[in-house]
Amino acid sequence: MHSIEVVLVMLLAVVVSGYLTRVLQRWLPLPLPVVQIALGATIAGVFGRGVTLDPHLFFVLFLPPLLFLDGWRIPKSGLFRDRGVILQLALGLVVFTVLGAGLLIHWMIPAMPLAVAFALAAILSPTDPVAVSSIAARAPIPSRVMHILEGESLLNDASGLVCFRFAVAAALTGGFSLLSASLTFLWVALAGVAVGAALTIAINRGHALVSRVFGEEAGTPILISLLTPFGAYLLAEQIGASGILAAVAAGITMSYVELSGRALATTRVQRAAVWDTVQFSLNGIIFVLLGEQLPWIVDRAVSTVREAGHVTPWWLVVYVLAIYAGLFALRFAWVWVTLWIALSRSGARRRLPATRLVAAMSLAGVRGAITLAGVLTLPLALYDGTPFPARDLAIFLAAAVILISLLLGSLVLPRLLRGLTAPVEGEGDREMDLARHEGAVAAVAAVERAQHALPGAKSDPDLYASAAVRVMALYQDRLRREAGGGIDAEELRRADDAERALRIAAVAAERECIYGLARHRRISDEIARRLVRDLDLLEARYR
Repeated sequence: MHSIEVVLVMLLAVVVSGYLTRVLQRWLPLPLPVVQIALGATIAGVFGRGVTLDPHLFFVLFLPPLLFLDGWRIPKSGLFRDRGVILQLALGLVVFTVLGAGLLIHWMIPAMPLAVAFALAAILSPTDPVAVSSIAARAPIPSRVMHILEGESLLNDASGLVCFRFAVAAALTGGFSLLSASLTFLWVALAGVAVGAALTIAINRGHALVSRVFGEEAGTPILISLLTPFGAYLLAEQIGASGILAAVAAGITMSYVELSGRALATTRVQRAAVWDTVQFSLNGIIFVLLGEQLPWIVDRAVSTVREAGHVTPWWLVVYVLAIYAGLFALRFAWVWVTLWIALSRSGARRRLPATRLVAAMSLAGVRGAITLAGVLTLPLALYDGTPFPARDLAIFLAAAVILISLLLGSLVLPRLLRGLTAPVEGEGDREMDLARHEGAVAAVAAVERAQHALPGAKSDPDLYASAAVRVMALYQDRLRREAGGGIDAEELRRADDAERALRIAAVAAERECIYGLARHRRISDEIARRLVRDLDLLEARYR
């Protein structure tokens, strides 16, 4: 019963945080993740206790579906086009950060062993895809830059966690093997990707075979899509591979599997709504849980430095600011060099990256739930039974860096990007125009075939011919407008926007009229629901 109450309180906190964010917009425009963290800390402070976070359970319950969805929805063309830059950020930057930040932390805090400092730097190196998405919702990040940041955040978790695992092992045993670490990373990454892709293909082919023979219930495909990331994650972890990369690979594979078009239209609409709800709920619960951990993390860190006796608790603030500044400087330098190499190879006129753009990409590298859950897995004791050195201090520093990166990313990034000119990508518009044209041609051809092939067409050809004319009118009008000479493409898009706004207004008025008829009992509520559902689908098409 206690677990059920905790879940309900978490969901209620997510709902309340949405209202609080909108209320605070008038006076203090704080991003939603920061409000959720503050609300979680308030809940823990008022009730005197928070939810005990089991890091392993956290990884299993929250990360697979969110990473799966990010992999599913991320634009694949951008991911593969900028794969060189993404891999340099996801692999090279992680190692660079571990070495640079680890040495900085050990230099500032000599009481923290070098291996523990490297472990802290390793778990601070991955950017969080959930946090990056939350920041992007408020900042006008150019689309290509956003694709690079999303791709980086999806792939750098594995490299960061592998570095973290070996740093912890070095702290426990006092030894480290570069060859063993390299071979382990290759196995973790390659096996994780293979498991995720293979399992997704197998599940979907098996489902297609069974449903083709025996049929299926309406909700079965949706439930299968929800279970797939958990299966990929658990199977990969069982064989010692990266469950995180398995979930990401499963999502990317799912985006290609669905191109088969087997799913029904109603299934796709319902599945999108279910996944949007899951994403909103889990994102919110993650940040609320993070806030609930803050009071005891701060309390233990203060106790640790007081027991040391040679430093005041206020030095914790200095440590946090210095670590964040070091992480920012390391990321800024690596991003600048990476973009400079990319510009030089592309033969672009501008050979030096824009400083504001590099600074924006550095600020957008926010830390989040993966960092917190990872640092909480630090062992309580060494093999000889002595307490793990500086464990509470490392947890506090990681949590504080998460909070600062979210605050600065949310508050400074929109101002930094204001007025920043970025190359306009017209590829998306061209692809949309191409898809609409080819789709209209295919639709007209299909209607022409169907008006003669349908069972009732022979008995009443005039009726079907008239219906075909009405159906084809919309597509033929689109083709005529696209073929119209001398008409600017931008002018056509503005006309489409105007038509879309008028159609939405008409649908809204029709829906309100139906609700009025139902309220006055002139039609039944069942009829009202059916008509409103049709109007909702129509409006969703125009949105």
